[in-house]
Amino acid sequence: MKCFDAVVIGGGPAGITAALYLARSDVSVALVEKLSPGGQMLMTHLIENYPGFPDGIEGWKLSDAMAAHLGHYAIDRINDEVTAIESVGGLHRVHVGGEIVEAKAVILCTGARYKRVGIPGEKEFVGRGVSYCALCDGNFFRDQTVAVIGGGNSALEESLYLARLVKKLYLIHRRDDFRGQKCYQNRCATNSVIEILRSTVVCSISGNDGVTGIEVRDVKSGDCHTIPVDGVFVFVGFEPQGDFYPRGLTRDDQGFILADAEMRTSIEGIFAAGDIRSKSCRQVATAVGDGAVAAHAAYTYISSRFPQD
Repeated sequence: MKCFDAVVIGGGPAGITAALYLARSDVSVALVEKLSPGGQMLMTHLIENYPGFPDGIEGWKLSDAMAAHLGHYAIDRINDEVTAIESVGGLHRVHVGGEIVEAKAVILCTGARYKRVGIPGEKEFVGRGVSYCALCDGNFFRDQTVAVIGGGNSALEESLYLARLVKKLYLIHRRDDFRGQKCYQNRCATNSVIEILRSTVVCSISGNDGVTGIEVRDVKSGDCHTIPVDGVFVFVGFEPQGDFYPRGLTRDDQGFILADAEMRTSIEGIFAAGDIRSKSCRQVATAVGDGAVAAHAAYTYISSRFPQD
C-alpha cells in the first residue's frame, strides 16, 4: 500500500493548484486524475476572464501550462479512477485502479459536468446531433443550423464560439433575462448569426439517424412550433461528478459538497475545492483560489494532527 501525506483527487485547476501548493510545502503528494489534466478547461475554446491573459487564452493551452508547472515538483501521478474512500484510524484509504492509497489528508477536486435537460430525444441523440461541448463537436456542424439551450455564461460563451462555424444559431432561454455576464449578452445580441428566443423552452428533439428539428413552446402564449436544426447544444447548468464519496460527507440538495471557508468538509482530514464544492460562482479563478486554500488548510491539518511524522 502506498502512503502519502496528501492525495488530491481531480486534475482540473483546483486539483492542480492544490497539488502544487502541497508539493511546495514539502509534503508527499499524489494527484489522481483518470483523464488528461485540465478538467473543463479542456472543453473551453477561449478563456477570457482569467487574470494575466488580456487577449484570452485557449483552454487547452492554459491546461497544459498548469500541468507543466507540476513537472518541477515531486508529485506522484495516478491515472486511474477512484471507486471508494474509507476512513480508518484517522487515515483515509483511497481505492483507485484496483489498489489502495493511504493518505493523512484528501482534497476532493472532482468538478462538475453539464446537466441534461431531460426532454424526449435528448438521450437518444447524444452523439448524433446532441452535444454538451461546443469545442469538441462544433466543427461537425460547420455551415449548418444549430440550437443552443441555456441562459448562463456557458451557453453564451459557447454560442459565440459556434457562431464562428455555423450559418444559423438559435439561442433558446426559458426566461426573459439571461443569467450570463452582460458582455456576453451584448455580443450575442449583436451577432448576425445568432437569433435569441426568450421565454421559450425546447419540448423535444426529433430526427432519424441524426437530429432534424426541435419542438419549442413560448412559455407566455403557449404556442408551439417546430424549428429545423441539425444539432442541439445543451448548457443548462452543472451537476457534481463522483459517486465514491465516503459516508458522512455532507452535501447540498444538488449533491455538491458542503465545505467551510477553509475548504474543510464534515469529515476530518477531507477537504473539497473547485466546482465540486457547494457555491455560487464556478470559474477557473475561483477553482484556483479554492485549491490554494484547501492545500494550506490540509498542510495545517497534517502538521497539527501528525506532528511526529
